[in-house]
Amino acid sequence: MIGNILHDVDSYGKYNRVRLMFQDEAGFGRINKPKYCWCYPGLRPVVPSHHIREYRYAYGAVEPLTGDSFFLVLPYTNAICMDIFLQGLSDEYSDDLILMVCDKAAWHTAKALSIPDNIIIFFLPTATPEMNPIEQIWREIRKIGFRNEIFQTLEKVIDRLCETICSLTHPVIKSITGRIGFCNVFRLG
Repeated sequence: MIGNILHDVDSYGKYNRVRLMFQDEAGFGRINKPKYCWCYPGLRPVVPSHHIREYRYAYGAVEPLTGDSFFLVLPYTNAICMDIFLQGLSDEYSDDLILMVCDKAAWHTAKALSIPDNIIIFFLPTATPEMNPIEQIWREIRKIGFRNEIFQTLEKVIDRLCETICSLTHPVIKSITGRIGFCNVFRLG
């Protein structure tokens, strides 16, 4: 299907370039899962933990070939928030045609979804998160920003999430998401 779109790319002549982006969302909150850590032999590490269920969701899209990305932190995973994300992504890359690959979450397939003209959505097969490179970004964000720490407020979670996302440079995103064989399948130039 992507091949058919690329053969007709002349019909999308108003765009500067074609981007292949992978989209997903992940929840971050005050509940935490203890992670492995090192300690001296004979000592048992003390790791803080609590179960307060307050979350915010990072919506993201990455382009593995360049490391370009777009993220928003939103309160819910639903069609309204997905619309906000799509409009922001469209505005950020308004001169480009975005071929966006995502899973089949209910809010990705909602009939009420307003898809901007410069975005075409393709769906991954059901239950195949390993096919979505942005899953590696969520793992990296959790590793560098949320390891064995308790946050006193949801605002502090959001602040840390934004700081961690902003620390991901283009080369880092490209390195994490740009699997050589995977990218060659989708080479767009």
